[in-house]
Amino acid sequence: MSAAQEFDLVVVGAGGAGMTAALAAATSGLRAIVVEKSPRYGGSTARSGGGVWIPNNHVLQRDGVVDDAAAAKTYLEHIVATAAQPGDEDGSALRDAFLRHGPDMLALLERETPLRLGWVRGYSDYYPEAPGGRPTGRSVEPRPFPASVLGSLRSTLEPPYLAAKGGLAITQAEFRWLNLVMRHPRGVATAARVGARAWGSRMRRRELLTMGQALAAGLRAGLERHDVPVWLSTPMLELVVSGGRVTGVRVAVRGAEPEVLTASKGVVLTAGGFERDDTMRKKYQKEPIGTEWTVGAEANTGDGIRTAQDLGAAVRLMDDAWWGPSVPLPRGPYFLLAERSLPGCVLVDVNGKRFVNEAAPYVDAVHAMYSFDEPRVPAWLVFDQRYRDRYLFTAKGPRQPLPGSWYRAGVAARSSSLAGLSEKIGIPSSSLEKTIERFNGFASTGRDLDFGRGESAYDRYYGDPRVKPNPNLAALVKPPFYAVKIVPGDLGTKGGLVTDDHSRVLRDDGSVIPGLYAAGNTSAQVMGRTYAGPGATLGPAMTSGYLAALDAAGAL
Repeated sequence: MSAAQEFDLVVVGAGGAGMTAALAAATSGLRAIVVEKSPRYGGSTARSGGGVWIPNNHVLQRDGVVDDAAAAKTYLEHIVATAAQPGDEDGSALRDAFLRHGPDMLALLERETPLRLGWVRGYSDYYPEAPGGRPTGRSVEPRPFPASVLGSLRSTLEPPYLAAKGGLAITQAEFRWLNLVMRHPRGVATAARVGARAWGSRMRRRELLTMGQALAAGLRAGLERHDVPVWLSTPMLELVVSGGRVTGVRVAVRGAEPEVLTASKGVVLTAGGFERDDTMRKKYQKEPIGTEWTVGAEANTGDGIRTAQDLGAAVRLMDDAWWGPSVPLPRGPYFLLAERSLPGCVLVDVNGKRFVNEAAPYVDAVHAMYSFDEPRVPAWLVFDQRYRDRYLFTAKGPRQPLPGSWYRAGVAARSSSLAGLSEKIGIPSSSLEKTIERFNGFASTGRDLDFGRGESAYDRYYGDPRVKPNPNLAALVKPPFYAVKIVPGDLGTKGGLVTDDHSRVLRDDGSVIPGLYAAGNTSAQVMGRTYAGPGATLGPAMTSGYLAALDAAGAL
């Protein structure tokens, strides 16, 4: 074995939380290193929409948004308590730390990296009618980022889970209106702007990155600016403990013998969740479950969680995830956002009955799927030809036929009648017909008396403003009718190591494991069983990495 290399802080995992921790460490005067078992950096952050939910931050203030920490605290306390289950811990100290330090973390990003951020105007909090909620939203996202800033580092950036066709660079704010390209002048204008930007990029041979790609790229460029090494293809083998304190990690370096990296100030575990580990999912989560429905990074197999558990670390929320209704396509799952909210579709179970507000926050929709003794898995999203003529569906353009491979794989069905559709997907025809008849009545009055679809500002964000009186409700009347299979997908798991408000890992008795920190999906999430708004995965994850670095530097 090679002689140990000495650092102040070793960060395990090169996603958003890990790179933020390393950046904060470097700017606090610590010698930091990031090790990543994948051959690419960025993790699930690079595969994400790149939104960051942090209340009362300087980007919102710069864009003219008036927010305050007290309202955000009220909001978080309310939604976490509403979703809590018996035995869940309070978590108020973690929420307070997030609200207090999150704005400082975001300021660090713009100050110490090439990233520039902007408000996602109107992208509502997920529970905007709750006390302290904001219908106009608190989420910010990266501005289009020139890939040339990365130089040779561009080749090792984790790709997005779904790349836009033709190399288009699309922001979160633009995604909303592109869904309405056939329905609204802003959809047409957005498509023209995206197209013009793509044409300009090609003419200048200048690739632009957006969403999670931009966020991960900007963080990596910041680490390069501060001379922080990032070792790829370097899995952690074990934590090194001396005198009851974590003092480093033993890693496998590709093409060389294992090395020990000493960490005088500690080790930060930011290795993602366990969404890609079938054994852990089946141990902790409700069936049916597996690894084939997640869009999380391939490297997220729970290594950091299991390694810390070997030292006596406590875990919680292991049964939960950042869920979202997804289509199990032959090439991999598609995580549904706008499709469920647009008017002219219903989500039904195997009995042909609705069981949730289709436009609900995606984590709630899957919680509903699992809430029954017999989970509503799979469910079916049913829509008509008018819906198909008007809107994008899984990035397929309006009026574009669904691929034949979907039908052959049993993911989709089509029929000229609801009875015929029911037969193809194994649903009682009389039940589906009654469900559609009742739903069509709601569409005519504009009120969903069963589940309140369209009553929340969040529902309406992905609605069609040209549909009256409710932008989320339209009757299913034009054949042929379609059904697409829906399963409980996720962006990653939500449970992990229990930490305190300094991101220090705790044992079951509440004592600190000295020298060990955790952040991101390796840790149990500050959001509990809920999801505050777009970017409420990344905002707390990056803040917890930031807090770990500051504590290690003695700056908290």
